[in-house]
Amino acid sequence: MKLPKFTKNFFFLFSFFFLVWMLFIDANDLVSQIKLKNQLETLEDEKAYYLQKIEEVKKDREELLSNDELLEKFAREKYYMKKDTEDLFVVVEE
Repeated sequence: MKLPKFTKNFFFLFSFFFLVWMLFIDANDLVSQIKLKNQLETLEDEKAYYLQKIEEVKKDREELLSNDELLEKFAREKYYMKKDTEDLFVVVEE
């Protein structure tokens, strides 16, 4: 079997091995780049989600700090706070 003449060319061989090296062997190979791209997309989605949650929390915080009745309701429900003259009963539902 006779090999084509261009396979003996230095530039072809160098280019071929360079391409194989860059696609499969190097630390920044094609598979690693695809994994990093997918990870970047996931992290950007998480960033958008958390930025949205931060805005919701800021809005809720402003509402709580501006409305005393809402603040009292929140404190009673979340932290079981009570007035000195009241008794507190916690009902646990299973």
